[in-house]
Amino acid sequence: MFNSLSDRLTATFKNLRGKGRLTEADVDATVREIRRALLDADVAVPVVREFTGRVRERALGAEVSAALNPSQQIVKIVNEELVEILGGETRRIRLAKNGPTIIMLAGLQGAGKTTLAGKLSKWLKAQGHSPLLVACDLQRPNAVTQLQVVGQRANVPVFAPHPGATSQELEHPAGDPIAVARAGVEEARQKLHDVVIVDTAGRLGVDADMMEQARQIRRAIVPNEVLFVIDSMIGQDAVNTALAFDEGVNFTGIVLSKLDGDARGGAALSVSSVTGKPVMFASTGEGLDDFELFHPDRMASRILDMGDILTLIEQAEKAWDKDEAARMAKKFADQEDFTLEDFLAQMQQIRNMGSMKKMLMMMPGAQNIRQQLEQFDEREIDRVEAIVRSMTPHERLAPKIINGSRRARIARGSGVHVSEVNGLLERFAQAQKMMKKMAQGGMPGMPGMPGLPGAGGGGRKNAKNAPKKKAKSGNPAKAAQERKDAEARRANAAKALPTGAAFGQQGGEFDPSQLNLPKGFDKFLGK
Repeated sequence: MFNSLSDRLTATFKNLRGKGRLTEADVDATVREIRRALLDADVAVPVVREFTGRVRERALGAEVSAALNPSQQIVKIVNEELVEILGGETRRIRLAKNGPTIIMLAGLQGAGKTTLAGKLSKWLKAQGHSPLLVACDLQRPNAVTQLQVVGQRANVPVFAPHPGATSQELEHPAGDPIAVARAGVEEARQKLHDVVIVDTAGRLGVDADMMEQARQIRRAIVPNEVLFVIDSMIGQDAVNTALAFDEGVNFTGIVLSKLDGDARGGAALSVSSVTGKPVMFASTGEGLDDFELFHPDRMASRILDMGDILTLIEQAEKAWDKDEAARMAKKFADQEDFTLEDFLAQMQQIRNMGSMKKMLMMMPGAQNIRQQLEQFDEREIDRVEAIVRSMTPHERLAPKIINGSRRARIARGSGVHVSEVNGLLERFAQAQKMMKKMAQGGMPGMPGMPGLPGAGGGGRKNAKNAPKKKAKSGNPAKAAQERKDAEARRANAAKALPTGAAFGQQGGEFDPSQLNLPKGFDKFLGK
């Protein structure tokens, strides 16, 4: 979502590289470009004014003039100010001391509240909680059915005593969402659920009826958290909607949905700053697992193309199998061969982490290869897995036995061309060599690296740089002349060598007293 903003800011900072000192004109030009980038990203105008004002004030201050690298200091200032307008610090759910923790969801229709209720419940369940979903959206057709389906996918129970409106009957017959919410909290107490998530109704726009209903539900259940779910793609109108909901229900936190969209993302940078309420969660896809705790510092790093390694590590820790990692570590220690079975196991571990594109976009500098990443086909992993699974167990352990007929059979079994099988085996052979070098302590591309045990190639390290011997001529007369010239050069070199001892004394007797040696040392000189 922040690709355009990230590109603009990165290009702006590139203009500052190489400058030992920033003048006021440099700072003004940089702030002007930052202002344009934020306005193009649909950030609210008051937020842009406040943000650029603070950046300019700090950039002209002593912290930049005293810095060794002013351009890096500007990036640091922008990063800190981005973190500030995104909420400052990570805000987690406040759990109730007694009884179930009640979380109420509010927002416009179409913002993704019902889907987000399932995502939040699954995330809480993974944290060790026992959530219960309560269906209080009795106005939107099939909203209750949608919540039940989402709850089933998340393996979380749903309390839905009233069916709500259906596609055939748009007006629900005497449905009372306030009574349903109150009964849902009581159900959670009886069934010993420690978290209750109440999904409320929305409208296509802010109106008095919706706000009154939301206020009555809040008074009835007294929630610990009221989360305002906002569509990240609605642009400037996000600020007006957020202010209306803050005045109506006084929400305690913000959830950004559809953060994986291609809109400009100004809502994410505006809502928290305008309302003073923190962004707590972000929905980054359509799957129930595409949901994460919002970290302002990490989001700012993504916007400035500095990566988000911490989130990547957390995802790896959740998805990675510790037993498999221990098995691979033992294999490295024993210097065993890396087989296609290991390759398949590693690919499955990576698949468990989620989308490859999303993971690679969390790497620092990923914006420079964004076009290549966007063209990357996630199904390529499926094709590679199909090729490996089309091999026999013996072929996976000993790929060298895979001849032409076997490759043709594997290609037919996996539905690919033989060239793709050949390409995979070539890439695997390279990976196998790299793994073997790493197991021996060496690094690929750095033979004979000092300090690494088992890193061979020390004798050949400078083989490429060694002077080449002159080839002998095929002409007998010319070869004879070359031999005479070589003998003459050796004779001249011998005449030029100094005579005498190794100390360089040319002729005459060697006198040790001239060297100012310690007393009695002359007996070691053999005289």
